Amino acid sequence: MVTKKLKVIPDERGRLMEILRSDDELFRGFGQVYITTAYPGVVKAWHYHQRQFDNFAVIQGMAKVVLYDPREDSPTHGEINEFFAGIHNPLLIQIPPRVYHGFKCISAEEAVILNIPTKAYDYLNPDEYRLDPYNNTIGYDWERKDG
Repeated sequence: MVTKKLKVIPDERGRLMEILRSDDELFRGFGQVYITTAYPGVVKAWHYHQRQFDNFAVIQGMAKVVLYDPREDSPTHGEINEFFAGIHNPLLIQIPPRVYHGFKCISAEEAVILNIPTKAYDYLNPDEYRLDPYNNTIGYDWERKDG
């Protein structure tokens, strides 16, 4: 997994934020660009892809993006990573193949996630493998942690 702190360029008209460029070291091509959203408190998890990288950027609201690495051949096998990304922490999160990931909207407004996967979605043969967000072997607790 790789992250890139996103640079916001403001001026009197508004702001610009580059997310992923073809000359970035982490650019691996792309298959499509889409957004997905979650309403406040909603969890969308867990899934992974066998062949594609995902490139997540939360462009509205805030989301807790969580990754779990089940790959036995990985130096981060069994690790869980949490990222609090969005309007207050602009971040690109690159998620490699075979790493479970999901997110929870933690803002008062809908969270909007821009994804730039390296492969286009194949409607006839989806590269998507899912687990229930709460009943699974990952053992991650999506509840807010106060204190």
